[in-house]
Amino acid sequence: MRLTNGLSAVLFDMDGTLIDSEPYWMASETSLVESFGGVWTHEDGLQMVGSSLVGAAAILQTYGVAMPIDEIVAHMVGAVSQELRRHVPWQPGAFALLQELGDAGIPTALVTMSYTELARIVVDGAPAGCFQAVITGDAVTRGKPHPEPYLAAARALGVPIEQCLAIEDSLTGLQSAMASGAVSVAVPHMVPISDQPGATVIPSLGGVGIAELDEIFAAARVQARLTVRD
Repeated sequence: MRLTNGLSAVLFDMDGTLIDSEPYWMASETSLVESFGGVWTHEDGLQMVGSSLVGAAAILQTYGVAMPIDEIVAHMVGAVSQELRRHVPWQPGAFALLQELGDAGIPTALVTMSYTELARIVVDGAPAGCFQAVITGDAVTRGKPHPEPYLAAARALGVPIEQCLAIEDSLTGLQSAMASGAVSVAVPHMVPISDQPGATVIPSLGGVGIAELDEIFAAARVQARLTVRD
């Protein structure tokens, strides 16, 4: 498909956006806290959605996990990696959208706060031709909500960030995408996201293809120009 509205690349968050891996993370957090005699609830897990692994590890320490941050991170990455090797739980519409983008030759990047070990499993299971760039939490200095991960992805693709569309499922990730200057789309999963000025909220990637992304991109750029004039 030929894009006509200036969209040049699509940048995807991973956990919660492309794959339903948040239950894996929550299970690893629960196991750790309980192993030190603590209690970890579903609501506690929700506060971690979109966080960097280092930030999540620091929170777990406050719940009694008496381990260094790097050991907590390694434990969680190992547990989630084991689950992903058994099964990559693609979100509705995600695999088909990646397939369409790859077939059309539209550049894509994976922008995740998960570490390279986990991202590689997902990339290997994705359709051929996807992900010309992969930005992970262990490859950036400042994680989401800082814009560095998305800016790094655009640089790696050789595409101006203003010509990129970013897709996120968490408010933390959405803030990162918006701060970078990319057209930003939220697909809320475990944590609701209310309407955000400057972002488009959609219920699912199911039924979303290149044409729909191109329309979202065009509408967002028109709105941005109107806002500047005001």
